[in-house]
Amino acid sequence: MRTGLKISLVTPAGKQSRDGNRRTAVRWQDILRRLGHEVIVATEYENESVDAMIAVHAWRSAGSIIRFHERYPDRPLIVLLAGTDIYKFQRSHPDETHRSMELADALVCLHGLVHREIPDRFHEKLHVIHQSALPLNRTRRPSRRTVDICVIGHLRDEKDPLRAAEAARLLPSDSRVRIVHLGKAHDGNWAERARQEMAANLRYDWRGEAQGWQVRRLFDSSHAMVLSSIMEGGANVLSEAVAADVPVIASDISGSVGLLGDDYAGFFPVGDTAALAACLDRVEHDRNFLKTLTRQCRARADLFKPEREEAAWRDLLHILG
Repeated sequence: MRTGLKISLVTPAGKQSRDGNRRTAVRWQDILRRLGHEVIVATEYENESVDAMIAVHAWRSAGSIIRFHERYPDRPLIVLLAGTDIYKFQRSHPDETHRSMELADALVCLHGLVHREIPDRFHEKLHVIHQSALPLNRTRRPSRRTVDICVIGHLRDEKDPLRAAEAARLLPSDSRVRIVHLGKAHDGNWAERARQEMAANLRYDWRGEAQGWQVRRLFDSSHAMVLSSIMEGGANVLSEAVAADVPVIASDISGSVGLLGDDYAGFFPVGDTAALAACLDRVEHDRNFLKTLTRQCRARADLFKPEREEAAWRDLLHILG
C-alpha cells in the first residue's frame, strides 16, 4: 500500500476513555502516521472520503464497517477482533460479528491462538500483531516492606477484578503480600464492591483510574502483576508488564497463553482463588519461582517491541496493496 493514504480508524471507545480499545487505537494512529499515512480516529465512520478503514471491534463497530464497505467496496478494510468479539459476541451476536469478519479484507488479532476460536473460513484473513510497550527507564526497585502485587485493569465482569484481593485473604496471617489495584470501576456497583473489599481486607488497595505514568510507577515498586481475566483478546497490560520486567501471574485463558506460551509457569485456573493464593505465596517465599517467571517473561519480550509492531503494520498494509 502506498504511503500518504487517508485512513479512518474507528474505535467504540470515546476520546476521553482510557480503556484498551482506545489505547490501541491511539498507538496504531501513531504507528500509521510514522509510516506516512493520515489517520482520523473516531467512534464511528460517517461517510468521510478515505482510502482505507481500520475498525477496532467487529461487533461494536459493525455499523461503521457496513457503511464503509457499501461506499468503498474495493478499498482496504481491516478489522481488529477484540476479546469480546472472539469469546462473547461470536456466540451472542454471531450474524453481526461474522458479517464484519466476512466484509474485512484482513482480520487483526493480538495473540497467536485466535485461529482456534474462529470459523475456518476466516483463517486466511488472520494476522497476528502483538501490542508493543516500552521498557522502564531504570531498573525496578520492588518494595522491601511489603510484597506488592499489582492489578492493572478496569473493574468489570470480564476482568474478574477482585480475584487477587480474594486470594490475598487466604494467605497466612504473617504474609506481607499487598494487592495494589489501578483501574476505573465500570459502574457504581463495582465501585461499591471494591470499597467494601478494602474495608474488609487490609491487603487490598484500590486506587481507581490511573494515567500511564502512574501504572509505570507501580510497575517499578511491584514484585509481580496479576491478570485474572476470564476473557482477553490479548491484554496490552501484559505486554507492558513484560516490557517493564515485571513477572506475571495470569489466568490460563487463551488470550494470555497465546502471549506467554503453553509452558509458562505462572498460570492458574480461571476463577480459582485458592490456586491464585498459592501463586502469591510462592511469589513471596519461593525465589526460584519468581526467577523462573522473570526468565520466561524476558524470553517473550521481543514480541512486544515497538519496532516489531510497526513492521507488522507495514507488512500488512503492503499485502493489501
